[in-house]
Amino acid sequence: MNRRDLLRASTALGATGAVAGVAGLGAGPAASAAEGSSTAPGGTPLRVHIVMFDGVEELDFAAPYEAFSASRFFTDRPVEVRYVTTSHPGSVRASYGTRVGVEHGWTPQHADIIVVPGGGYARREDPGVWAEIRRGTLPRALEAARRPGLTIAALCTGVMLLSAAGLTRGRPCTTHHKARPDLERQGGVLKSARVVDDGDLVTAGGITSGLELTLWLVRRELGADAASSLEAMLEYEARGTVWSR
Repeated sequence: MNRRDLLRASTALGATGAVAGVAGLGAGPAASAAEGSSTAPGGTPLRVHIVMFDGVEELDFAAPYEAFSASRFFTDRPVEVRYVTTSHPGSVRASYGTRVGVEHGWTPQHADIIVVPGGGYARREDPGVWAEIRRGTLPRALEAARRPGLTIAALCTGVMLLSAAGLTRGRPCTTHHKARPDLERQGGVLKSARVVDDGDLVTAGGITSGLELTLWLVRRELGADAASSLEAMLEYEARGTVWSR
C-alpha cells in the first residue's frame, strides 16, 4: 500500500469509528480493497470509466473520480476507477487549463458504469461539450456502448452529450440549469431533482452534483453503509432530491 492509500485508509477507518490501528489493516475489507486486488473478497470489481475530453470541467470529473476511488475503503467488492477517452490516450486540457493524463482508451465492454462530465457549454467555439457534439465521435461511441448491465451516467452539461447520442429522448433526466431548455427541446423528460435514476441511465445537475451522483451510485451498487461511510470520510452530506422509478 502506498503512502497516499495508507493515509486514506486510516482516515476511512476513523470516519466509520473503527478501533483497529493502521498496523492491523491487513485483516479488514478496507485494506484488501485499498490494495486494489482483483481477488479481494466480493469477487467481480465495480468498474467505473470516467470520460475525458478537451474542455472538460475540472470538478465534473475530479469529484466522481475521488469519491468512487474512496468508496473501495467501505466495501468488500473491489472498485476500479479510470479515466478513458475516445481519442488516443495522452493528455487532455480541462476547462481551467489543468492538464490530465489519460492512459486508457474507449473500452465500454469492460465497464459497469460510464460517467460523462460536462464543460464548456457556454462557450460554443471553445473545446468542450459543443466541440464534442460537432465532432460526433463521443456521441456515436456512447450510443454504441449501450448493453445490458451497463449504466451510463452523466452530470452537468455532460448530459447534453447523452442527448446528442439519443440516450435521453423520452426518458426522465436532468442537467445543468442553463442547459435544461435544450435538453427538453431535444426530447428529454425533465425532472426537478438533483439526481435522476432511470435504471441504466442516471443523470445529475450542475457541477457539484457529481458528488450526489457518485454517492447515489455507490449506495445503489455497494450499499447504504458504504455510501454513508463515504459521506463521513468526505465530510459531505448529499443534498437535493433523488428521483428514481
